[in-house]
Amino acid sequence: MDDDVISTPNQQLSTLKIRKTGVFLGAEITGVDLTQPISTNDQEAIASAHVEHGVIALPGQKISSEDLLRFAGYFGDLSVHPFSTSDEDTPELIVYDNKEGNPQFATDVWHSDECFRERPPMGTILCCKVIPEIGGDTNFASMVAIYESLSDRMQQFLSGLEAIFDFLPFKQMFPDTPGGRRKIYEYGEKFPKVTHPIIRVHPVSGRKALYVNPLFTVCIKGMEEEESSAILDLLYRKTLRHEYHYRHRWQTDMLVFWDNRQVQHSALYDYYPKRRLMERVTLRGDRPMGYGPPANPKELRRFLMPPMSDYNSTRNKRQHEL
Repeated sequence: MDDDVISTPNQQLSTLKIRKTGVFLGAEITGVDLTQPISTNDQEAIASAHVEHGVIALPGQKISSEDLLRFAGYFGDLSVHPFSTSDEDTPELIVYDNKEGNPQFATDVWHSDECFRERPPMGTILCCKVIPEIGGDTNFASMVAIYESLSDRMQQFLSGLEAIFDFLPFKQMFPDTPGGRRKIYEYGEKFPKVTHPIIRVHPVSGRKALYVNPLFTVCIKGMEEEESSAILDLLYRKTLRHEYHYRHRWQTDMLVFWDNRQVQHSALYDYYPKRRLMERVTLRGDRPMGYGPPANPKELRRFLMPPMSDYNSTRNKRQHEL
């Protein structure tokens, strides 16, 4: 057996093999047929590989939508994306059929899926149906490796800090009309801004990962805007380091399952106007847990003059308040 092939539990009962494909994340799994139900042992091996490697690819899986849904069901409950192109009969199934006249939407920015939710998805599964001959790769970044690359001082500084997240990119889908603005308000009520820790602790492995991203993160909670922007910009630039990436090249009938709790991704759309057809499902997750107690708001900001909200009972009223 090659050094990079990892044995699975009860190997004598399984043909499943796991081969590491990246330094910090990425593995390929072969020897399993997803058109058929898979054994409990193989389910456990795949779940373990998902946590260990962050991104796992299963090539040669000519599966139906029903097969994809069954596979996802082994690892949790499915969620429905509120802004995506879901199948009419099965809202949990997202269909990305990007081609001329239907370009991809804002996925080439580093992000973790749906982190504007109180409980973001724990994992995403994407199955490739049609891929252009050139282009259409997906880049992944290990946010665990990026966190571990930070100095001790920076890790200590970030401990306990929280960030605010919003569904910012999807607001672009609504027209600047009374009806469009009303829809944004309605979705804002349904998905209000949420607070998540900047450093997230993985609920299974216990490893710490950087959890902010330029697509959904608004600011650091309680911090002055100039300081917040500078710190977030520094952290975003860390994600650009190639050493912590795994660039995935798709094949037709390939399935990829990644862990949103420790991985960010950026889907390149350098293939337009060629066609790229994918089916996707996401698995419900838990509320992100941080490392250390939340920061004391009084320690995050110095006021030259106190905010007006501290004096609502004594300050002069404004016209809109009368």
